[in-house]
Amino acid sequence: MINNTLLIYNASTTAIDKELPVKKAGQLSIEELKSTLSASPSLPLLISSRQTWLVLAAAVFLVSVPVFIEAPLVRSLPSLSLATTGFWVWLSFHLMSRPATYLWGDLLLGFSWSWLAGAIYWGWLRWEPLWHLPVESIGLPFACWCLVRNWCKIGNWFYLGSLFGTVLTDVYFYIVDLMPYWRQIMQVEPDEVSPILQVAVTQVQTPWGQTWAVTLALVLLTAGILPLCNQQRHWYAFGGAVLSTILVDSLFLLAARIA
Repeated sequence: MINNTLLIYNASTTAIDKELPVKKAGQLSIEELKSTLSASPSLPLLISSRQTWLVLAAAVFLVSVPVFIEAPLVRSLPSLSLATTGFWVWLSFHLMSRPATYLWGDLLLGFSWSWLAGAIYWGWLRWEPLWHLPVESIGLPFACWCLVRNWCKIGNWFYLGSLFGTVLTDVYFYIVDLMPYWRQIMQVEPDEVSPILQVAVTQVQTPWGQTWAVTLALVLLTAGILPLCNQQRHWYAFGGAVLSTILVDSLFLLAARIA
């Protein structure tokens, strides 16, 4: 009887000894995992930082799209350009329905307002510069409504940045008195545009035109760079949209000079 008891005790002790390393191994794996994560605290930050800079690059690209893609399309097929807005809105909501692509759907929704405004103005109202800002502001009530409710911040701040750049560009046109040339360019045939552009460039190169160009460029630089100090994606969308205004305006001026 005693021998049987000793055998059972020894067997139990052996089983416990066999189980202990497994538990220790499991605990060791958890500890190693914790150690690895604590040793790499920058990993989530690196992913977030990469996405933030991608938002900046996407904002710059999306400001350029209406200028270099929509403008030629809307002159020949304004109705198609206007209808494309519905596709952008549908695509934005489709992307926002998935967590992995929500960010890009958010940005695309703000871009949809810029595309809609461009389709309406350049398709049917481009002959009158006074209508430019009112039409470009078509999405402003919706953007403000969304931001008050803290929804779609990236796209709406992108739209506001794009609108801000448009406002300063139009202000420059008013100050330097370039609006008459705008009207003339919109009313003549493409082969008659070059002489009008040359006269407009001459007016830009006056001391008055250069002073205001530098002043408004500094305002755009300040408004575009300061938000980048805040490591949040919606501010990068705003800053990218503002800074790209300088790029687009510079390309237009260069094209006018070589025309």
